[in-house]
Amino acid sequence: MAGFQNSLAVRHWLTFATGLVECLCFAGAVFGWASLVFVLQREGYFGSLCVNTTANATEVLDCSGQDEQFSLVFTIASFVNNFLSLPNGFIFDHFGTTVARLLGICLYTMGTLMFAFSTSALSILVFPALTLVAGGGILFLITNIQVGNLFGVHRSTVITLYNGAFDSSSGLFFVIKLSYECGVSLRAAFLFISACSVFHVIRTFFLMPKRFIPYPLPEHYTYGVCAVYYVIDQKYKIGKNGLIFQITYFFTVFFPLQLCDIPSSLAEKTLRECVLSRFFLFHLLWLSVMQLRHYLFIGTLNPMLQGLSAGDPSLVGQYINAFAITQMCGVLCAPWNGLIIDRHKGKTRAAGESEQESDLRAMVLSLSLTALQCVLFSVCAATPYLPLQYLTFVLQVLNRSFLYGGNAAFLSVAFPGCHFGKLFGLVMALSAVFSLLQYPCFALVKGPLGGDPLYVNIALTMLSLLPFIHPLSVYLHCRRLASQRVKTGAGAAS
Repeated sequence: MAGFQNSLAVRHWLTFATGLVECLCFAGAVFGWASLVFVLQREGYFGSLCVNTTANATEVLDCSGQDEQFSLVFTIASFVNNFLSLPNGFIFDHFGTTVARLLGICLYTMGTLMFAFSTSALSILVFPALTLVAGGGILFLITNIQVGNLFGVHRSTVITLYNGAFDSSSGLFFVIKLSYECGVSLRAAFLFISACSVFHVIRTFFLMPKRFIPYPLPEHYTYGVCAVYYVIDQKYKIGKNGLIFQITYFFTVFFPLQLCDIPSSLAEKTLRECVLSRFFLFHLLWLSVMQLRHYLFIGTLNPMLQGLSAGDPSLVGQYINAFAITQMCGVLCAPWNGLIIDRHKGKTRAAGESEQESDLRAMVLSLSLTALQCVLFSVCAATPYLPLQYLTFVLQVLNRSFLYGGNAAFLSVAFPGCHFGKLFGLVMALSAVFSLLQYPCFALVKGPLGGDPLYVNIALTMLSLLPFIHPLSVYLHCRRLASQRVKTGAGAAS
């Protein structure tokens, strides 16, 4: 029995470690778009949109059309990254982990192959390529979040760590940029990433369940390809009164995946009840507003830096590198959110307090801190002072790590586990519709505002105050439940 427990622990840690590698190195590559744009501009993608103009009697090359096209690529990809979460969530909840992951692997590999075989003459391939990479990456994240269920009291820490790793995987395009500057071609880099799909396939069949990892975790729960060992003793006799000896046979039987998984418990609420609840609607508002602020910042980062640096390419490259490096630190920031949640969940529960109520109470501080970080990030991003952007980069990665980690953690504690994939997909899809506002905002800055984003940034900063409604709503809900317990206890005592 001790050996069995040890093998389970090893498998749990292998699943955790390989999942961290998957989220850290692949899943959220789309958010490193600013680094890849730097390379694509050097390669002449959408270069035909650059035109010669005259400014102050000097002929200059105006590439605003090229910038707008790159911004459109990111807008579409980030929209698909979220909107595809809805069908992906249904696929995950209905067909299970294996089917969802195989679909994600196919999408991701097709996207990287399109990047590999695209050229400046086939710049249009960048649109479906980034979209497919985004769609496959979100499936990696959705199927990995359940790994937190293997670690009990540290569940929120693991969930937020994976979301932080998802953010940090934006560093993949930064690595491609650095390798490109060292002489590695864009095609070679993306062909290597495509070959890494073998790792995803192996992990799918050996270190992930066919269906789901339940929570709470049943005793002796296992998953993947299950090996059961049998020992058969056979005795032999030589001669009528001869020597008796024994031969022991060892057999290993591998059971199919579906025999290893244990179905999760039935839902307490229907999907409709979850979607129409106040929690879901305010959570959608909380996520949508902050996500719009982040998407607009990433999509306009290159032109913003060019404007603040007076078009100095070396200075722009320096700040792009700094931004990419900070993005890779998301995996270090996100676990702090999980630790905050798990620490408050670990407090002694009041008499009659349910586990879900305790979990919701633990989420209030996390949700509030995330909203506050967004306001500070937005204020710094709205300030037209170039050196201040280093602080903006730090606040941006910190806030985004808290945002997506807190999103997954809240959905996992506030709603039944069997609806997680659908609710995660729905909230990401609806927030994606809201994030489409980034493109008209970008067009507004480029057009009527003459390239000055000040007024748009002020409006977004004011909008960033709305997410505070969500933690306030959760706090009032917990206080109302506590008040009801006190009245019930007083009534029972009398």
